[in-house]
Amino acid sequence: MRHPPAVMNELQTLFFEQPLWAQSAIGLIALALVAAIVNFLIKHVLLRLAAPFLDTRSLTADKAAARLANVVPAMIVGNGINLVPNLPPKVVLVVQNVCDALIVVFIAFAISGALNYVNEVYARRPEAKNRPIKGYVQVLKIVIYCGAAILAIATLMERSPLLLLSGLGAMAAVLLLVFKDTILSLVASVQLSSNDMLRVGDWIEMPSMSADGDVIDIALHTVKVQNFDKTITTIPTYKLITESYRNWRGMKEAGGRRIKRAIHIDQSAIGFLSDAEDEKVRRFRLLGDYLDAKRAELAEWNEKSPGENPVNARRLTNIGTFRAYVAAYLKAHPHVREDMTMLVRQLEPEPEGLPLEIYCFTDTTDWNEYERIQADIFDHLIAILPEFGLALYQQPSGLDMRAVGQPVTSGSAAG
Repeated sequence: MRHPPAVMNELQTLFFEQPLWAQSAIGLIALALVAAIVNFLIKHVLLRLAAPFLDTRSLTADKAAARLANVVPAMIVGNGINLVPNLPPKVVLVVQNVCDALIVVFIAFAISGALNYVNEVYARRPEAKNRPIKGYVQVLKIVIYCGAAILAIATLMERSPLLLLSGLGAMAAVLLLVFKDTILSLVASVQLSSNDMLRVGDWIEMPSMSADGDVIDIALHTVKVQNFDKTITTIPTYKLITESYRNWRGMKEAGGRRIKRAIHIDQSAIGFLSDAEDEKVRRFRLLGDYLDAKRAELAEWNEKSPGENPVNARRLTNIGTFRAYVAAYLKAHPHVREDMTMLVRQLEPEPEGLPLEIYCFTDTTDWNEYERIQADIFDHLIAILPEFGLALYQQPSGLDMRAVGQPVTSGSAAG
Protein backbone atom coordinates (compact mmCIF):
# COMPACT_ATOMS: atom_id res chain seq x y z
CA MET A 1 0.00 0.00 0.00
CA ARG A 2 1.38 3.35 -1.02
CA HIS A 3 1.61 6.12 1.54
CA PRO A 4 -0.01 9.55 0.91
CA PRO A 5 3.36 11.31 0.46
CA ALA A 6 4.21 8.86 -2.29
CA VAL A 7 0.88 9.50 -3.99
CA MET A 8 1.41 13.24 -3.79
CA ASN A 9 4.88 12.92 -5.30
CA GLU A 10 3.50 10.92 -8.21
CA LEU A 11 0.76 13.50 -8.81
CA GLN A 12 3.29 16.33 -8.74
CA THR A 13 5.52 14.47 -11.17
CA LEU A 14 2.56 13.80 -13.47
CA PHE A 15 1.47 17.45 -13.21
CA PHE A 16 4.84 18.90 -14.10
CA GLU A 17 5.20 16.49 -17.01
CA GLN A 18 2.19 18.23 -18.67
CA PRO A 19 2.65 21.12 -21.14
CA LEU A 20 2.74 24.59 -19.65
CA TRP A 21 -0.67 25.53 -20.97
CA ALA A 22 -2.15 22.34 -19.49
CA GLN A 23 -0.62 23.14 -16.10
CA SER A 24 -2.22 26.60 -16.19
CA ALA A 25 -5.57 25.14 -17.26
CA ILE A 26 -5.50 22.54 -14.47
CA GLY A 27 -4.60 25.22 -11.94
CA LEU A 28 -7.43 27.50 -13.10
CA ILE A 29 -9.94 24.63 -12.99
CA ALA A 30 -8.80 23.66 -9.51
CA LEU A 31 -9.07 27.26 -8.31
CA ALA A 32 -12.57 27.61 -9.80
CA LEU A 33 -13.65 24.33 -8.17
CA VAL A 34 -12.38 25.45 -4.77
CA ALA A 35 -14.19 28.79 -5.08
CA ALA A 36 -17.40 27.06 -6.21
CA ILE A 37 -17.26 24.51 -3.36
CA VAL A 38 -16.67 27.24 -0.76
CA ASN A 39 -19.51 29.30 -2.24
CA PHE A 40 -21.83 26.26 -2.06
CA LEU A 41 -20.85 25.46 1.53
CA ILE A 42 -21.41 29.04 2.70
CA LYS A 43 -24.76 29.57 0.98
CA HIS A 44 -26.29 26.12 1.37
CA VAL A 45 -24.77 24.94 4.64
CA LEU A 46 -23.65 27.85 6.83
CA LEU A 47 -26.54 30.16 5.91
CA ARG A 48 -29.07 27.37 6.48
CA LEU A 49 -27.53 26.67 9.86
CA ALA A 50 -27.72 30.39 10.66
CA ALA A 51 -31.28 30.76 9.32
CA PRO A 52 -32.97 30.16 12.74
CA PHE A 53 -30.96 33.05 14.17
CA LEU A 54 -32.00 35.42 11.36
CA ASP A 55 -35.33 37.25 11.09
CA THR A 56 -37.73 34.54 9.87
CA ARG A 57 -40.31 37.16 8.84
CA SER A 58 -37.95 38.83 6.38
CA LEU A 59 -36.51 37.81 3.03
CA THR A 60 -34.22 40.82 2.77
CA ALA A 61 -32.02 39.59 5.65
CA ASP A 62 -31.27 36.34 3.80
CA LYS A 63 -30.54 38.24 0.59
CA ALA A 64 -28.13 40.58 2.35
CA ALA A 65 -26.28 37.62 3.91
CA ALA A 66 -26.12 35.81 0.54
CA ARG A 67 -24.69 38.91 -1.15
CA LEU A 68 -22.04 39.22 1.54
CA ALA A 69 -21.17 35.54 1.11
CA ASN A 70 -20.06 36.26 -2.47
CA VAL A 71 -17.05 38.08 -1.02
CA VAL A 72 -15.37 34.84 0.10
CA PRO A 73 -15.13 33.17 -3.36
CA ALA A 74 -13.85 36.45 -4.81
CA MET A 75 -11.14 36.57 -2.13
CA ILE A 76 -10.19 32.95 -2.84
CA VAL A 77 -9.82 33.63 -6.55
CA GLY A 78 -7.95 36.91 -5.97
CA ASN A 79 -5.43 35.34 -3.58
CA GLY A 80 -5.23 31.93 -5.26
CA ILE A 81 -4.48 33.20 -8.74
CA ASN A 82 -0.83 33.57 -7.64
CA LEU A 83 -0.62 29.81 -7.15
CA VAL A 84 -1.60 29.00 -10.72
CA PRO A 85 1.64 28.28 -12.58
CA ASN A 86 2.84 29.76 -15.83
CA LEU A 87 0.40 32.67 -15.91
CA PRO A 88 1.67 36.00 -17.25
CA PRO A 89 2.08 38.61 -14.48
CA LYS A 90 -0.29 40.97 -16.27
CA VAL A 91 -3.04 38.34 -16.26
CA VAL A 92 -2.52 37.73 -12.55
CA LEU A 93 -2.65 41.47 -11.88
CA VAL A 94 -5.84 41.93 -13.92
CA VAL A 95 -7.57 39.02 -12.17
CA GLN A 96 -6.57 40.36 -8.75
CA ASN A 97 -7.84 43.85 -9.61
CA VAL A 98 -11.12 42.47 -10.95
CA CYS A 99 -11.61 40.36 -7.80
CA ASP A 100 -10.88 43.35 -5.57
CA ALA A 101 -13.40 45.43 -7.55
CA LEU A 102 -15.99 42.65 -7.26
CA ILE A 103 -15.43 42.50 -3.51
CA VAL A 104 -16.22 46.21 -3.29
CA VAL A 105 -19.38 45.71 -5.39
CA PHE A 106 -20.53 42.70 -3.36
CA ILE A 107 -20.04 44.62 -0.10
CA ALA A 108 -22.04 47.53 -1.53
CA PHE A 109 -24.87 45.15 -2.50
CA ALA A 110 -24.78 43.60 0.98
CA ILE A 111 -25.03 47.02 2.64
CA SER A 112 -27.90 47.88 0.30
CA GLY A 113 -29.67 44.68 1.35
CA ALA A 114 -29.04 45.52 5.00
CA LEU A 115 -30.63 48.95 4.47
CA ASN A 116 -33.65 47.26 2.88
CA TYR A 117 -33.92 45.09 5.99
CA VAL A 118 -33.71 48.16 8.24
CA ASN A 119 -36.52 49.79 6.27
CA GLU A 120 -38.57 46.59 6.47
CA VAL A 121 -38.13 46.33 10.24
CA TYR A 122 -38.97 50.01 10.69
CA ALA A 123 -42.10 49.61 8.56
CA ARG A 124 -43.47 47.21 11.21
CA ARG A 125 -43.49 49.96 13.82
CA PRO A 126 -46.70 51.97 14.38
CA GLU A 127 -45.06 55.34 13.67
CA ALA A 128 -43.72 54.14 10.30
CA LYS A 129 -47.04 54.95 8.65
CA ASN A 130 -46.71 58.59 9.62
CA ARG A 131 -42.97 58.98 9.05
CA PRO A 132 -41.63 56.55 6.42
CA ILE A 133 -37.86 56.34 5.94
CA LYS A 134 -37.89 54.75 2.49
CA GLY A 135 -36.74 57.98 0.85
CA TYR A 136 -33.76 58.33 3.21
CA VAL A 137 -32.81 54.69 2.64
CA GLN A 138 -32.82 55.25 -1.10
CA VAL A 139 -30.56 58.28 -0.71
CA LEU A 140 -28.08 56.24 1.36
CA LYS A 141 -28.15 53.49 -1.26
CA ILE A 142 -27.36 56.01 -4.00
CA VAL A 143 -24.40 57.31 -1.97
CA ILE A 144 -23.16 53.77 -1.35
CA TYR A 145 -23.45 52.80 -5.01
CA CYS A 146 -21.62 55.95 -6.11
CA GLY A 147 -18.85 55.33 -3.58
CA ALA A 148 -18.59 51.67 -4.62
CA ALA A 149 -18.37 52.66 -8.28
CA ILE A 150 -15.53 55.10 -7.55
CA LEU A 151 -13.62 52.53 -5.48
CA ALA A 152 -14.15 49.78 -8.07
CA ILE A 153 -12.94 51.97 -10.93
CA ALA A 154 -9.96 53.14 -8.86
CA THR A 155 -9.08 49.51 -8.09
CA LEU A 156 -9.26 48.47 -11.74
CA MET A 157 -7.13 51.45 -12.79
CA GLU A 158 -4.76 51.08 -9.81
CA ARG A 159 -5.21 54.72 -8.98
CA SER A 160 -6.12 56.51 -5.78
CA PRO A 161 -9.86 57.22 -5.35
CA LEU A 162 -8.90 60.79 -4.42
CA LEU A 163 -7.68 61.37 -7.98
CA LEU A 164 -11.04 60.30 -9.34
CA LEU A 165 -12.85 62.51 -6.84
CA SER A 166 -10.75 65.50 -7.82
CA GLY A 167 -11.65 64.87 -11.44
CA LEU A 168 -15.34 64.84 -10.56
CA GLY A 169 -15.15 68.51 -9.61
CA ALA A 170 -15.11 69.44 -13.27
CA MET A 171 -18.21 67.29 -13.82
CA ALA A 172 -20.20 68.86 -10.99
CA ALA A 173 -22.45 70.83 -13.33
CA VAL A 174 -23.18 67.71 -15.38
CA LEU A 175 -23.90 65.70 -12.24
CA LEU A 176 -26.29 68.39 -11.01
CA LEU A 177 -28.21 68.12 -14.26
CA VAL A 178 -28.21 64.32 -14.16
CA PHE A 179 -29.30 64.14 -10.53
CA LYS A 180 -31.57 67.19 -10.59
CA ASP A 181 -34.72 65.18 -9.93
CA THR A 182 -32.98 63.19 -7.20
CA ILE A 183 -31.84 66.34 -5.40
CA LEU A 184 -35.27 67.96 -5.70
CA SER A 185 -36.94 64.76 -4.53
CA LEU A 186 -34.58 64.47 -1.56
CA VAL A 187 -35.41 67.99 -0.40
CA ALA A 188 -39.11 67.32 -0.96
CA SER A 189 -38.95 64.04 0.99
CA VAL A 190 -37.34 65.78 3.94
CA GLN A 191 -40.01 68.50 3.92
CA LEU A 192 -42.88 66.04 3.55
CA SER A 193 -41.56 63.90 6.37
CA SER A 194 -40.51 66.65 8.80
CA ASN A 195 -43.76 68.58 8.36
CA ASP A 196 -45.92 65.45 8.35
CA MET A 197 -47.55 66.57 5.11
CA LEU A 198 -48.15 63.13 3.62
CA ARG A 199 -48.56 59.59 4.89
CA VAL A 200 -49.24 56.23 3.33
CA GLY A 201 -53.02 55.76 3.40
CA ASP A 202 -53.87 59.46 3.03
CA TRP A 203 -56.58 60.38 0.55
CA ILE A 204 -55.29 63.20 -1.63
CA GLU A 205 -56.62 65.14 -4.60
CA MET A 206 -54.20 66.63 -7.14
CA PRO A 207 -56.11 67.67 -10.29
CA SER A 208 -52.96 68.78 -12.10
CA MET A 209 -51.70 65.17 -11.99
CA SER A 210 -55.16 63.55 -12.37
CA ALA A 211 -54.75 62.00 -8.92
CA ASP A 212 -57.71 61.37 -6.62
CA GLY A 213 -57.28 58.45 -4.25
CA ASP A 214 -55.19 56.85 -1.51
CA VAL A 215 -51.41 57.09 -1.19
CA ILE A 216 -49.99 53.56 -1.38
CA ASP A 217 -46.25 54.25 -1.53
CA ILE A 218 -43.88 57.11 -0.74
CA ALA A 219 -40.41 56.72 -2.27
CA LEU A 220 -37.53 59.08 -2.95
CA HIS A 221 -38.48 59.95 -6.51
CA THR A 222 -42.18 59.13 -6.71
CA VAL A 223 -45.39 58.93 -4.72
CA LYS A 224 -47.93 56.36 -5.90
CA VAL A 225 -51.64 57.10 -5.59
CA GLN A 226 -54.30 54.48 -6.20
CA ASN A 227 -57.27 56.34 -7.62
CA PHE A 228 -60.83 55.33 -6.81
CA ASP A 229 -61.18 53.76 -10.26
CA LYS A 230 -58.27 51.48 -9.24
CA THR A 231 -55.80 53.13 -11.63
CA ILE A 232 -52.37 54.15 -10.34
CA THR A 233 -51.03 57.70 -10.65
CA THR A 234 -47.30 58.21 -10.11
CA ILE A 235 -46.41 61.70 -8.91
CA PRO A 236 -42.82 63.05 -8.74
CA THR A 237 -42.12 63.73 -5.07
CA TYR A 238 -41.02 67.32 -5.63
CA LYS A 239 -44.38 68.09 -7.30
CA LEU A 240 -46.03 67.72 -3.90
CA ILE A 241 -43.96 70.68 -2.70
CA THR A 242 -44.08 72.90 -5.77
CA GLU A 243 -47.78 72.36 -6.59
CA SER A 244 -50.92 72.39 -4.47
CA TYR A 245 -52.95 69.35 -3.54
CA ARG A 246 -55.69 68.52 -1.06
CA ASN A 247 -55.12 66.04 1.77
CA TRP A 248 -58.30 64.63 3.34
CA ARG A 249 -56.52 63.25 6.40
CA GLY A 250 -57.89 66.03 8.61
CA MET A 251 -61.42 64.98 7.70
CA LYS A 252 -60.72 61.38 8.72
CA GLU A 253 -59.04 62.42 11.96
CA ALA A 254 -61.97 64.71 12.83
CA GLY A 255 -64.39 61.83 12.28
CA GLY A 256 -66.92 63.90 10.34
CA ARG A 257 -67.45 64.52 6.64
CA ARG A 258 -69.04 67.69 5.35
CA ILE A 259 -72.36 67.94 3.55
CA LYS A 260 -72.63 71.13 1.50
CA ARG A 261 -75.51 71.03 -0.93
CA ALA A 262 -78.35 73.38 -1.82
CA ILE A 263 -82.02 72.85 -2.61
CA HIS A 264 -83.22 75.30 -5.28
CA ILE A 265 -86.65 76.63 -4.29
CA ASP A 266 -89.10 77.94 -6.89
CA GLN A 267 -89.32 81.61 -5.90
CA SER A 268 -92.89 81.97 -7.20
CA ALA A 269 -94.08 79.64 -4.41
CA ILE A 270 -92.60 81.73 -1.58
CA GLY A 271 -95.12 83.71 0.48
CA PHE A 272 -96.71 84.34 3.87
CA LEU A 273 -98.46 81.53 5.72
CA SER A 274 -102.23 81.78 5.73
CA ASP A 275 -104.23 80.81 8.83
CA ALA A 276 -104.96 77.41 7.29
CA GLU A 277 -101.32 76.86 6.41
CA ASP A 278 -100.30 78.06 9.86
CA GLU A 279 -102.47 75.39 11.45
CA LYS A 280 -101.09 72.87 8.98
CA VAL A 281 -97.46 73.39 9.98
CA ARG A 282 -98.39 73.06 13.66
CA ARG A 283 -98.54 69.33 13.05
CA PHE A 284 -94.76 69.14 12.82
CA ARG A 285 -93.38 68.17 16.19
CA LEU A 286 -89.93 69.56 15.33
CA LEU A 287 -91.42 73.05 14.81
CA GLY A 288 -93.19 73.33 18.20
CA ASP A 289 -90.51 75.38 19.96
CA TYR A 290 -89.81 77.50 16.89
CA LEU A 291 -93.47 78.39 16.30
CA ASP A 292 -94.08 79.27 19.96
CA ALA A 293 -91.03 81.54 20.07
CA LYS A 294 -91.79 83.09 16.69
CA ARG A 295 -95.42 83.79 17.50
CA ALA A 296 -94.46 85.50 20.73
CA GLU A 297 -91.91 87.62 18.86
CA LEU A 298 -94.37 88.60 16.12
CA ALA A 299 -97.16 89.33 18.59
CA GLU A 300 -94.88 91.65 20.56
CA TRP A 301 -93.88 93.44 17.36
CA ASN A 302 -97.40 93.81 16.02
CA GLU A 303 -98.77 95.09 19.35
CA LYS A 304 -96.68 98.21 18.91
CA SER A 305 -98.83 99.25 15.93
CA PRO A 306 -102.38 98.01 16.60
CA GLY A 307 -104.94 98.54 13.83
CA GLU A 308 -102.28 98.93 11.15
CA ASN A 309 -102.85 97.56 7.68
CA PRO A 310 -101.85 93.85 7.60
CA VAL A 311 -99.26 94.67 5.00
CA ASN A 312 -97.27 96.47 7.71
CA ALA A 313 -97.44 93.57 10.13
CA ARG A 314 -94.87 90.84 10.48
CA ARG A 315 -96.04 87.34 9.57
CA LEU A 316 -94.60 83.88 9.20
CA THR A 317 -93.32 82.86 5.77
CA ASN A 318 -93.31 79.39 4.33
CA ILE A 319 -89.63 79.61 3.38
CA GLY A 320 -88.61 80.78 6.87
CA THR A 321 -90.67 78.05 8.50
CA PHE A 322 -89.20 75.43 6.19
CA ARG A 323 -85.69 76.70 6.96
CA ALA A 324 -86.40 76.32 10.68
CA TYR A 325 -87.72 72.82 10.06
CA VAL A 326 -84.58 71.81 8.17
CA ALA A 327 -82.38 73.10 11.01
CA ALA A 328 -84.43 71.20 13.60
CA TYR A 329 -84.42 68.07 11.45
CA LEU A 330 -80.62 68.14 11.12
CA LYS A 331 -80.22 68.74 14.84
CA ALA A 332 -82.38 65.73 15.62
CA HIS A 333 -80.76 63.49 13.00
CA PRO A 334 -78.79 60.65 14.64
CA HIS A 335 -75.97 60.76 12.06
CA VAL A 336 -75.32 64.52 11.98
CA ARG A 337 -72.63 65.91 14.29
CA GLU A 338 -73.95 68.59 16.65
CA ASP A 339 -70.45 69.52 17.82
CA MET A 340 -69.47 70.68 14.31
CA THR A 341 -70.71 73.53 12.18
CA MET A 342 -74.38 73.21 11.25
CA LEU A 343 -76.02 75.82 9.03
CA VAL A 344 -79.15 76.19 6.95
CA ARG A 345 -78.75 79.37 4.94
CA GLN A 346 -80.15 81.18 1.94
CA LEU A 347 -77.77 82.02 -0.86
CA GLU A 348 -78.18 84.78 -3.41
CA PRO A 349 -81.25 84.22 -5.61
CA GLU A 350 -80.40 82.90 -9.04
CA PRO A 351 -82.23 82.36 -12.32
CA GLU A 352 -82.54 78.73 -11.22
CA GLY A 353 -84.38 79.63 -8.01
CA LEU A 354 -83.53 80.47 -4.41
CA PRO A 355 -80.71 78.17 -3.14
CA LEU A 356 -81.29 76.92 0.40
CA GLU A 357 -77.95 75.44 1.41
CA ILE A 358 -77.49 72.70 3.99
CA TYR A 359 -74.07 72.79 5.64
CA CYS A 360 -73.32 70.13 8.25
CA PHE A 361 -71.12 67.13 9.05
CA THR A 362 -71.95 63.44 9.22
CA ASP A 363 -70.70 61.24 12.06
CA THR A 364 -68.77 58.97 9.66
CA THR A 365 -66.11 59.43 7.02
CA ASP A 366 -66.85 56.20 5.19
CA TRP A 367 -67.72 57.12 1.61
CA ASN A 368 -70.51 54.57 1.24
CA GLU A 369 -72.19 55.47 4.52
CA TYR A 370 -71.70 59.19 3.93
CA GLU A 371 -73.50 59.08 0.59
CA ARG A 372 -76.34 57.07 2.12
CA ILE A 373 -76.83 59.58 4.95
CA GLN A 374 -76.70 62.53 2.56
CA ALA A 375 -79.21 60.94 0.19
CA ASP A 376 -81.59 60.09 3.08
CA ILE A 377 -81.53 63.70 4.30
CA PHE A 378 -82.33 65.18 0.89
CA ASP A 379 -84.87 62.48 0.09
CA HIS A 380 -86.83 63.56 3.14
CA LEU A 381 -86.46 67.31 2.60
CA ILE A 382 -87.49 67.19 -1.05
CA ALA A 383 -90.46 64.96 -0.29
CA ILE A 384 -91.75 67.14 2.56
CA LEU A 385 -91.26 70.44 0.72
CA PRO A 386 -94.89 70.59 -0.64
CA GLU A 387 -96.22 70.45 2.96
CA PHE A 388 -94.94 74.01 3.32
CA GLY A 389 -96.49 75.17 0.05
CA LEU A 390 -93.09 75.23 -1.61
CA ALA A 391 -91.76 73.57 -4.76
CA LEU A 392 -88.39 72.78 -6.27
CA TYR A 393 -87.27 74.85 -9.23
CA GLN A 394 -87.11 72.87 -12.44
CA GLN A 395 -86.59 74.16 -15.94
CA PRO A 396 -89.65 73.82 -18.21
CA SER A 397 -89.95 70.49 -19.97
CA GLY A 398 -92.24 68.95 -22.57
CA LEU A 399 -94.81 68.13 -19.90
CA ASP A 400 -94.93 71.80 -18.87
CA MET A 401 -95.65 72.80 -22.45
CA ARG A 402 -98.48 70.29 -22.69
CA ALA A 403 -99.92 71.63 -19.45
CA VAL A 404 -100.36 75.09 -21.00
CA GLY A 405 -101.77 73.65 -24.23
CA GLN A 406 -98.71 74.13 -26.47
CA PRO A 407 -97.92 71.10 -28.61
CA VAL A 408 -94.36 69.90 -28.51
CA THR A 409 -92.69 69.12 -31.83
CA SER A 410 -89.51 67.17 -32.33
CA GLY A 411 -87.68 70.32 -33.37
CA SER A 412 -88.85 72.54 -30.52
CA ALA A 413 -86.63 73.14 -27.50
CA ALA A 414 -87.83 73.31 -23.89
CA GLY A 415 -86.99 76.58 -22.23
